[in-house]
Amino acid sequence: MPLTNQQYNFISRTYEKRRAENDHQLVQRKAEIYQKIPEFQELDQQIIATSMEHARILLDPQSGRQPSQKDLLDAFHQKLEHMRSLKIQLLTDAGYPKDYLEPHYTCEICRDTGYVDGKKCSCFRRLEVELLYDASQIRDLLETNNFSHLSYDYYQGDDLERFQLAVATCKNFINNFDSDYRNLLFYGTVGTGKSFLSDCVAKELIDQGKFVIYFSAIRLFENISSKMYTKELSDQLLDALYHSDLLIIDDLGTEYATEFTKSHLFNIVNERMCNRKAVIISTNFTTLDEIRSHYSDRIFSRVFKNYEMLKLTGTDIRIQQRRNS
Repeated sequence: MPLTNQQYNFISRTYEKRRAENDHQLVQRKAEIYQKIPEFQELDQQIIATSMEHARILLDPQSGRQPSQKDLLDAFHQKLEHMRSLKIQLLTDAGYPKDYLEPHYTCEICRDTGYVDGKKCSCFRRLEVELLYDASQIRDLLETNNFSHLSYDYYQGDDLERFQLAVATCKNFINNFDSDYRNLLFYGTVGTGKSFLSDCVAKELIDQGKFVIYFSAIRLFENISSKMYTKELSDQLLDALYHSDLLIIDDLGTEYATEFTKSHLFNIVNERMCNRKAVIISTNFTTLDEIRSHYSDRIFSRVFKNYEMLKLTGTDIRIQQRRNS
C-alpha cells in the first residue's frame, strides 16, 4: 500500500522547507561576507556588470559582423574567471572554505529535490520509512524488539524447537512477502516470544518500505468503537485496517468479547483475505480449541484455513530475566 496523499504532501513540504532554509542560510552567509570583506561585494558587482556587457554584445545584431567579436568574448571570459578566482582567494585568506557561498544541501545527492534521474532519492525513501514507523505506532518497541536482540538462551527441548521453527517461518515470511501471500498466528503460553517475533517481522518490512499497522486487540476495538460514528476518521481507520501491507493484532483474546468485537474481527480477517493482505495475530490462548470456543466457528474456520499456526511454549522470559538479574 503506497503512502497516502497526506503523507506525500508532508514529504513535499519537508523538501520545500529544506530548500527555503538553505536559501535563507545562503543569504545570511553572503551578508556576513559582504560585511567582513567589502572587496568581495565589489567583485560581485563587477561580475554582474561584466556579465551584462557580455550579454549586450551577444544580443547586438551588429556584433556578429565584427571580426573582433570572438576575441572580445574570450577577454570577457578571462576577466570573469579572474574575478571569480579573486573571490575564492578573498574567502580563503579570511579563513572561509572556498565553497562557503555555494548552495548547501541537506542531501547533496538530489540537492533537496527528493529525486535523482526521475527516481526517488535514498533520502526520500528514508522519509517514507520514518512516516511508516510513525503510522505503525510501534517505533519505540522496535528499538529492542528486532532480530538483532533475538536469543535462544531462554528455550530448551521442545520449546527450543518450536521457537526455532517460528523464527525460520518469520524469516521466510519476510523474504517471500511480495510473492507469497501468507498469514501467521502465534499462540501459546505467556511470555514466550510471540509479540517479539511479530515485532521483528514488522521492523524488517517497515525498513523495506512496507506499510505495517500494529494494534493490541484492546486498542483495536476501542479505536473502531470510538471512531465508527465519525465518518472521515472511520474511513481512514478502516482503509488502513483493510489495505495496509501488514496488519498485526497483538494479544487477541484480551479484549472484552462481544458480538461487536467478533463481527469486526471477522470483517477485518475476511476483507484482508479478499485483498490478499497479510495479517499476523498473537494470542495467549494455549490451544486452538480455546480460540474456537472464544470466537465464532466462522472466524475460526477463516483463521484455521488461511493462517500458519505457530505454537510457542516455555517459561515466561520476563520471569527468567528477573531471576537472572
